[in-house]
Amino acid sequence: MEYNTLRSHLTIPEYGRNIQSMIEHLFTIEDRKKRTEAAHFVVSVMAQMNPQVKDTVDYLHKLWDHMYIISDYKLDVDSPYPKPEKELAMKKPKHIGYSSTRIRYGHYGKCTVNLINKATEYEDGPEKEALIHAIANNMKKLYLVWNRDSVADATIALNLEELSAGKLTIPEESKLTSTNEILAKSNIGVSSSSFIKKKKFNQRRDNQSFQRKKSR
Repeated sequence: MEYNTLRSHLTIPEYGRNIQSMIEHLFTIEDRKKRTEAAHFVVSVMAQMNPQVKDTVDYLHKLWDHMYIISDYKLDVDSPYPKPEKELAMKKPKHIGYSSTRIRYGHYGKCTVNLINKATEYEDGPEKEALIHAIANNMKKLYLVWNRDSVADATIALNLEELSAGKLTIPEESKLTSTNEILAKSNIGVSSSSFIKKKKFNQRRDNQSFQRKKSR
């Protein structure tokens, strides 16, 4: 019996031990033409083992690249595609960094801040008022996702004014969507409610099962 710890490392585990053994066998074929024919056969087997790969663009190119990778880029055959370079594959991508922008109220998100900044550029009028109202309602919805307790419209108005540096205010006559309506439309809190119901059902079932066993 041969243990896996004594075998060569699986470069791409998804293809399994047999595919890797077949690729390793290619090195023992001295005739280049026969080795190339055998490589084509191995690629066809790789495609059969992973039929989902056929849904990707240029999947054959991907399979040939995988075969080269499994062979540690040492396989010498007449491939229909250029041989991938090991140095490029092993090269680490540059760190893209993280955004240094901090949001005062993180639960509203960057998109909301961008909308607020855009709204400050609008001229006063019905269009700007409608946009402010839409932003405020969205802020209320996001607030309830972050904190499922009720939130006062005055809190949303204050946060909007702070995030816009005092440039946007909700008109006094404007009324935001009610908390209950937002919760109903967004299904916020449904998951926790379902969990509680399921927990109570399981408790009743367990109690009934215990009583039956006790009465025996």
